[in-house]
Amino acid sequence: MTNVVLLRESKKGLTFDIQVIPHASRVELAGVQEGAFRVKVTAPPVEGAANEACIKLLAKELGLKKSQMEITSGVKSRKKTVLIKDINKAELETKINNIFKAD
Repeated sequence: MTNVVLLRESKKGLTFDIQVIPHASRVELAGVQEGAFRVKVTAPPVEGAANEACIKLLAKELGLKKSQMEITSGVKSRKKTVLIKDINKAELETKINNIFKAD
């Protein structure tokens, strides 16, 4: 398992994938698998609760505003694509790398 999140550039911003594990015992980033963040949330996958929990956790861990992030695909799937707006690729890569240095 490598700690490399695959970032993609689009017209709207930067995107990356997350693999969501709902109903987990705690809320945390559980590393990276196949280029996607593994995101554990305690919320159930009902009415967007797990999606909201994912955005909240990612915003906190990356030091970004929740308004800068949105799930653009996979809303009802465990594998989702997250769009980050108003940040350049180098800045986001630094923020992601800092998460794993803290471990």
